[in-house]
Amino acid sequence: MTADTVFEKSHPGRRTTYVTSRGAPPAGLDLLPAGALRDSPPMLPELTEGEVVRHYTNLARKNWAVDVGFYPLGSCTMKYNPRLAEQIAAWPEFSAAHPLRPVRAAQGLLRTMYDTERMLSHLCGLARFTLQPAAGAQGELCGMLMVRRYHWERGERRNTVIVPDSAHGTNPATAALAGFKVVICPSSEEGLVDVAALRGLVDDDLAGIMLTNPNTLGLFERDIQEICRVVHDAGGLAYYDGANFNALVGRFRPGDMGFDVVHLNLHKTFGTPHGGGGPGSGPVGVVEKLEPYLPVPLVTKGPEEFELEEDRPQTIGRLNAFAGSALVVLRAYVYLRLLGTDGLREVSGMAVLAANYLKQRLSEAYAPSHPGRCMHEFVLSAERQSDDFGVRALDVAKRLMDFGFHPPTMYFPLTVPEALMIEPTETENLETLDAFAEAMRRIAEEAEHSPELVRAAPHDTPVGRLDEVAAAKDLNVRWKPGSGGTSGDA
Repeated sequence: MTADTVFEKSHPGRRTTYVTSRGAPPAGLDLLPAGALRDSPPMLPELTEGEVVRHYTNLARKNWAVDVGFYPLGSCTMKYNPRLAEQIAAWPEFSAAHPLRPVRAAQGLLRTMYDTERMLSHLCGLARFTLQPAAGAQGELCGMLMVRRYHWERGERRNTVIVPDSAHGTNPATAALAGFKVVICPSSEEGLVDVAALRGLVDDDLAGIMLTNPNTLGLFERDIQEICRVVHDAGGLAYYDGANFNALVGRFRPGDMGFDVVHLNLHKTFGTPHGGGGPGSGPVGVVEKLEPYLPVPLVTKGPEEFELEEDRPQTIGRLNAFAGSALVVLRAYVYLRLLGTDGLREVSGMAVLAANYLKQRLSEAYAPSHPGRCMHEFVLSAERQSDDFGVRALDVAKRLMDFGFHPPTMYFPLTVPEALMIEPTETENLETLDAFAEAMRRIAEEAEHSPELVRAAPHDTPVGRLDEVAAAKDLNVRWKPGSGGTSGDA
């Protein structure tokens, strides 16, 4: 029987050695103080190179990825990443560029960053962008710190931020982290911001509002200009969470809607890799009156070459060690240049078309959160399956894995019971959308006629149903003695 963990495969004395160390001094050990040296070998598995390669290759084959199949996570926009961008980012002229090299020796990368910033400013209708934030969440913090600095510079200590009840969870978290008090604005029966309720929430303490458009129900906030007007009339600023910008890119500009601050997720809208713990990028754009507060350094175009501007007296400071995740920005630059304005319009159009097609096909099997057309994503409810047959949204998602599909987002937004949030993106073909719809419809039938089958899913995955509660509560995942390892102490 094949062992499951790398420690169970370990055997004392197994090594991968190509160069003998016989006769050579222990390199570097003489440079360390005695207190920094180990008394015993590290707790590492002992394997040959072939065993290591096979172990991690087999683990990788158990993973799901957008390169493997459909990834319909609502709110996350998990779409295909063009390989041309990956190839260009791997060119040694870019990939080997050290961040501390002189500016004059990094003109190529600086130009791609400058041009990307200008393209994003044009697409959003804003004055300037910073590419420094390393993720969307850090971009949110960057934006709200600028909102706070703006009010303080005007001698106002406004400390309230309004957030819709269907907002991304990072919005209230970011506002609180930036030192604001969060006030929740309810949604109307149509799933949109209740403008009348909003008017009752604004006062002289209002710093701003954080929201996205389309909202997290996949609905376009048709009163968005009025919402921004109400906030502006009260002296606040309007912040745009760009998580759903893929539905609007090339068609509507947040600046034209009335937003003052915008963060974008390059992985959600502009084709860069998503997740995995690697570097990310969450650029933040602002209107002209907020430009002085942008973090430093900023890539600027000087009379003879591109430069890094750091002398900005009103800046909120530095958020990153350097100017930003240059190779992630480079991938977005390639994506933007590949598609152009017409291509970006097609992206948003096809994303909206795919979502409405799927919503239409699934609306009989599962109740949509709101009737009518959606934008790039939509929310279904498995409340009927739960109430009538004891099959919850979680069960539907687990069963979907048996059909070869990654589950959609579950239980979000919180305003929809047994929510299943689906975003097909523009990159999936009709055959994939039809196969996904048929799988979802079949699961709805199974929930009615064989509910125990769905509740026990998944059946055909590398592991069965995991205990999510235990995984969330017991965070001790360290290897313990007696579990198969061969060296070191727990």
